[in-house]
Amino acid sequence: MNASIVRDTHQVAERRTGLLAGFGAYALWGLLPIYFKLLHDVSPTELVAHRILWSVLFLVFVIAGMRLYPALWQACRQPRLVGALALSSLLIASNWSIFMWAILGGHLVAASLGYFLNPLVTVVIGTLLLKERLRRWQLIAVLIAAVAVAILASGEWQTLWISLGLALTFAFYGLVRKLTPVPSAVGLAIETSLLAAPALVVLGWLSAHQGLAFGRDPMTTLGLIGTGAATSIPLILFAVAARSLPLVTLGLMQYVAPSLQFVTGVFLYHEKLSPERWASFMLIWAALALFIWDSLRGARAARA
Repeated sequence: MNASIVRDTHQVAERRTGLLAGFGAYALWGLLPIYFKLLHDVSPTELVAHRILWSVLFLVFVIAGMRLYPALWQACRQPRLVGALALSSLLIASNWSIFMWAILGGHLVAASLGYFLNPLVTVVIGTLLLKERLRRWQLIAVLIAAVAVAILASGEWQTLWISLGLALTFAFYGLVRKLTPVPSAVGLAIETSLLAAPALVVLGWLSAHQGLAFGRDPMTTLGLIGTGAATSIPLILFAVAARSLPLVTLGLMQYVAPSLQFVTGVFLYHEKLSPERWASFMLIWAALALFIWDSLRGARAARA
């Protein structure tokens, strides 16, 4: 009896920790645009380069603190795994670049739409590439989302590439990482290390041709250094949540980030919502509601 009580108490505590970590990760991702908006004088290209380099340095301390160097060394000795992470590094760098351009260009609402679309795009990719079965209500949700994209294309085609670009790059990034057996922090460390040399080349070119924001003033310099922690901490929290929570719970929590981005874009930065955008968002939210309902129903059926 005592052993059972201790086990149940441990599970409750682990679940509570997972929920706090999950909400922390998604809340930070949702509020991250505010941080990057403070660096509006920095070009998106320089911002992404610094984000990569300072993430490498930050993850050195994280991996040391978590004693993950054996796992890092083992991963680096597997050429196929490093090759997969090279592909995922290109995808996440593309995602970061589009996201930076959207934030600094005043298109945060379009970016939030991309992350609302992401789970539905992930379902389509799983169906086409992993031969996963698409349930009836999932198919209806995907078709509703397709109508939303078509409406957006008809009236907001100038920013459609932001939404689709973010959704596709992050969905394919998730696919590659799903098929790559490596701890989250180790995978990110290898990805950012692979991107470090190109990032240095970019900063060198910018320094020679148009100058760097880094070193211009203390606030900007500290802000750029902080991008390493701002990038890595949510991912570490997400890894804690992923180990502690059911996938359905974790999947539902992912809508916290784009919701915060949407609210921030509309109410803090006063981005305009055209009728086409409102129609697209209403349809996407309807598709997501259908998708969530079907996921919960499937989870209950699986437990039964």
